[in-house]
Amino acid sequence: MRGMGDGVGGDRGAYVPHGFRSAFRDWAGEVSSFPCDVCEMALAHVVESKVEAAYRRGDLFAKRRAMMYALSASDRDTLQGVIKRVERIERRLELTDTTP
Repeated sequence: MRGMGDGVGGDRGAYVPHGFRSAFRDWAGEVSSFPCDVCEMALAHVVESKVEAAYRRGDLFAKRRAMMYALSASDRDTLQGVIKRVERIERRLELTDTTP
């Protein structure tokens, strides 16, 4: 990702998609009660088992949509806490940035 201009010092911004995906997966696993299959499909993860993949024909779209609505309506305090943590990390990165 950094080679594509993403991340600290990149010309496309300091954020990388993996951070958002990771935060979503943490929320899905720790806060929500959605099944693991729905969470993994929302992240477009491939089913490794060829047998399971052969029998899984649906896209779980309605369940993934419900999960996205739940995420958008999740506890505002939790979201504010995440934002504050990201801001603290950004400040630390700015302090340690050695680019001229």
